Amino acid sequence: MSRVSLEGKVAVVTGAARGVGELLARKLSARGVKVALVGLEPDALKEVSGRLHSDSDHWHADVTDHEAMARVASEVEERFGRVDIVVANAGVATGGPFADSDPESWRRVIEVNLIGSAVTGRAFLPLLTRSRGYLLQIASLAAITPAPMMTAYCASKSGVEAYAHSLRAEVGHRGVKVGVGYLSWTDTDMVRGADQDDVMRELRQRLPWPSNKTYPLGPAVDRLVEGIERRSSHVYGQWWLRGMQGVRGYLPAVIGTVGQREMRRFADRLTGMRTGLVGAGGAADEQERTTLRK
Repeated sequence: MSRVSLEGKVAVVTGAARGVGELLARKLSARGVKVALVGLEPDALKEVSGRLHSDSDHWHADVTDHEAMARVASEVEERFGRVDIVVANAGVATGGPFADSDPESWRRVIEVNLIGSAVTGRAFLPLLTRSRGYLLQIASLAAITPAPMMTAYCASKSGVEAYAHSLRAEVGHRGVKVGVGYLSWTDTDMVRGADQDDVMRELRQRLPWPSNKTYPLGPAVDRLVEGIERRSSHVYGQWWLRGMQGVRGYLPAVIGTVGQREMRRFADRLTGMRTGLVGAGGAADEQERTTLRK
């Protein structure tokens, strides 16, 4: 597919304070894109915005809040006049055995990753329809294959993949393109946070190559930018993820067998695992909800 110039376009990036969202905002800005940053960390968002090459602004909002995201969409349109690209990137994760999981954290992963993506789409679809724009939904290798100790994350990313595919069929005739971005383990605060637990780190390292590696952030985000330029239906942050699509039907049985073996191996180390959200982004989400409850 041919690439389109991004010069002068307006992009909204959620979860833009750090990791994939922050670097994507910088790389889009370097191509002349005006960027609206959305997230839960206003100070970090302001700092990111100040480093961008092109015109930008930032909004503090919880992507699961319908009213807040509708307000953001209205204010972004007022600020920039249009929206051409929306990247639904905001996400959180938790790990550990489902039976011992914290119900609130488990639910929050679903709320942010799945419901938050739908709220984002609902808020910005009218603007994307007017611009015949592009929505990129960030999913994961977790959408392609299940994994033990990651029930909430796998469920949420499988959900956003299905949501985005369904949405593509609904809005394509109106000129709106919808893509799904797939990332394997990528060097972000979320992955580093998960790796702080010895069991989660060792379990991941025992996965078959190439899914047992942590990949650098830069090349993965470069692929996302290329996908945006092409308005691609599928964008793969690591080259080998495309090949996983052809074998995904076999993966639940394989993981079911291998996973049981690995869970027996780690059984005596599972007691007392941390059950909250992982990484700096997870901490920011927990802090936001704590503040709202006061």
